[in-house]
Amino acid sequence: MAMEKISTDKARQIARIKGLQPGLVKGTKGVQFTKGKNTRLQVIGWDDFERALATRQLAVFESGGWMKIMKA
Repeated sequence: MAMEKISTDKARQIARIKGLQPGLVKGTKGVQFTKGKNTRLQVIGWDDFERALATRQLAVFESGGWMKIMKA
């Protein structure tokens, strides 16, 4: 299956089902999803996540329930 760009609302729905939250990689500008247990990641709110995506020209892509953050 090909990766398809999805809205952050759709990403929120998938994340909620999978127990994921948006996060920042500490010491970098990297963003990714986390279950909140990784000490290298700082959990952030969805508004901050959306701003980080827009600032870095990134988007969430999905295939079969698997999400990846890539250049838009």
